Amino acid sequence: MEELKLNMDAFLPLRDVVFNTLRDAILKGELEPGERLMEIHLANKLGVSRTPIREAIRMLENEGLAVTVPRKGAQVAKMTEKDLEDVLEIRDALDGLAVECACSRMTEDDFKALEHAMEVFLDATKHGEVRAIVEADEEFHNVIYKSTKNPKLMNIVANIKEQMYRYRYEYIKGNNDFSHIVDEHEKILDGLRRQDVKFVKEIMHTHLDNQISGVKDLIRRQNGQEK
Repeated sequence: MEELKLNMDAFLPLRDVVFNTLRDAILKGELEPGERLMEIHLANKLGVSRTPIREAIRMLENEGLAVTVPRKGAQVAKMTEKDLEDVLEIRDALDGLAVECACSRMTEDDFKALEHAMEVFLDATKHGEVRAIVEADEEFHNVIYKSTKNPKLMNIVANIKEQMYRYRYEYIKGNNDFSHIVDEHEKILDGLRRQDVKFVKEIMHTHLDNQISGVKDLIRRQNGQEK
């Protein structure tokens, strides 16, 4: 908390600047699970009023990064295996539907966008910056969802994506070798080109399963439990 500084961005509303600053602090472990998010203290620390702090905390709650505890106020949310399983169970079902739609609707432009997203992800892994890798991985999957040509589905995914961000971030942060993710992306692209719904669903499911296993290990270590 002592090193917490506002990451100013002239193009964003103040609440978003505060939100990004607090989110980064949580994801990097500068604000630890269970730590209280006191509006007055944070406002003084960041040199802003309490209003953008309050709005930012609400946004953190939407992402599952903060919770409000009765009589205690807001605090950094602890990761639990149940929350992880619930979120990724929904994502698994949405991935299945997206694959069914994308296999019959993807255009050549969609495939070019997916290939470009693969290249960006590979480049990001070479530099090792966690946020860039996470965002590149998200964009790869976003291309698939966009190619379904189903705005309703994309809106639902956007909502669940916020709740997945922390788990995806922790999974990437805990990895030193991204070759298996690159391999999975290549197989997904190949399967989509062949319009092999069953194959792509299986790879997407494996993709999520690996994430669940990796983050579960982290949660258990944080709780002092055996694997």
